[in-house]
Amino acid sequence: MGGCDLIHINHRTNPGWLSVQCPMTTDLNLTGLETSLSGSLAITEHDADLLFREARTVRTFTDEPVTDADLQTAWDLAKWGPTAMNTGPLRVLVVAGRQARERLATHMNEGNRQRVLDAPVTLVAAADTGFHTKLPLLAPHAAARVAHLEDAPQMRSAMARTNALLQSGYLIVALRAAGLGVAPMSGMDADAIDDDLLAGTGWNALVVLNVGHIVGDGGAFPRAPRLGWDEASITR
Repeated sequence: MGGCDLIHINHRTNPGWLSVQCPMTTDLNLTGLETSLSGSLAITEHDADLLFREARTVRTFTDEPVTDADLQTAWDLAKWGPTAMNTGPLRVLVVAGRQARERLATHMNEGNRQRVLDAPVTLVAAADTGFHTKLPLLAPHAAARVAHLEDAPQMRSAMARTNALLQSGYLIVALRAAGLGVAPMSGMDADAIDDDLLAGTGWNALVVLNVGHIVGDGGAFPRAPRLGWDEASITR
């Protein structure tokens, strides 16, 4: 994505969230280009534009509030994305109140602080290193691995990070599918967020996502190019 930033989500009802922003220099209209040169899609061109081709890292939002129902709608879609053994370690801290927003802003890189303060809601996408305790529910076939993982904190941490990052991507797309704009950001002091806003949860912050309703392109930078399949893949 062009421009890179992050945000965070709440653990009260739903786990997992994130956001990023990056500057761009070239304005391109890629709508329909990929599908005209390759195979057909199983979704409509409109949906492909909404989720990917015309979706941008949002910099400005409207004053319309983002409701708990909006966030749950996105979560109820994102949660179905695959993870190893169905571990689903993504957790979300929803930063909505002014005081919590100000606390989060102090842990963001300077260029991201005001963006957090101005966003309708910010989500902190985090990895739950205690995900293994949910295995009897989420992966009954792997319930016997709870004791093994309990004694392997480094393995748990690596598994949680990899799979929660995967889920963070699902969440971004799901938020777009719910009609919301997203600005993922990684410019932050993740350890400080863990010690402050996530203290006592066992969650590790991964990305921060500003979320809200948008008009037009939401103040995004000009669209930058992307690598083609032949540039980003090899075949053995």
